[in-house]
Amino acid sequence: MTPIAAPSQVRQFVGEWAVTLVMLLFGTTTLVQAFVIPTGSMASSLLVGDHLLVDKLIYAPAGPVTKHLLPYRDVRRGDVIVFRYPLDLKQTYVKRAIGLPGDRVRLENKRLVLNGVAMDEPYTQHAQGDPVPYRDTFPSNAAMLRLRPEAVGMLEKYVVNGELVVPPGSVFAMGDNRENSDDSRFWGLVSRENIVGTPVLVYWSYDASTEELSAPGLGLEHVFDITMHFFTKTRWSRSLQLVHSYPLQR
Repeated sequence: MTPIAAPSQVRQFVGEWAVTLVMLLFGTTTLVQAFVIPTGSMASSLLVGDHLLVDKLIYAPAGPVTKHLLPYRDVRRGDVIVFRYPLDLKQTYVKRAIGLPGDRVRLENKRLVLNGVAMDEPYTQHAQGDPVPYRDTFPSNAAMLRLRPEAVGMLEKYVVNGELVVPPGSVFAMGDNRENSDDSRFWGLVSRENIVGTPVLVYWSYDASTEELSAPGLGLEHVFDITMHFFTKTRWSRSLQLVHSYPLQR
């Protein structure tokens, strides 16, 4: 046994039982659900291979009694949200809620300007290189790209004086890895009714590739990789970490 085996086994034991207790307390499908991050669009906040527990209760409609007992609330600017992908509701995406109904959104040289105020976004990751029109100066220069019809419709209906005005019942969402994120800039708005919840915990983080995590079926290559490299490729420092939102002031 190597010197790190014993503490690793202890951490694995603690991690497994922590997840088990959470599942038992809150449920696995109605209140809490597990998801895995397959792409780097939310780096460095969430990494490829982060396994999340998502709170599906927090955004649920409150009843006359439960609203006094349970922590219901609506989506806030800066929340990390899990939602059904507008172009294929069978897929689930994770992004950050940037604009809520009535908000005015634009980008100036990659920097978010929300309701006329330049925002400080310490969670973002920016790629090096020359600016790309539209992506970095949203919603300007849209004609330079071949956008999906949903994004074109969004721009035609809701851009006023060079800013996107988020309509009722919708959320404008972007990835934290701002130059490498397929998000509302390219496929349109997120319907409020399609928001599933918010991630609360990285219960396990494993250094895997997008190809492995996106493989159809069981993904036997990924299973074999976990079997052989569980201890060395588990990101122990990220496992059992809470996922925090960052409030964006209006």
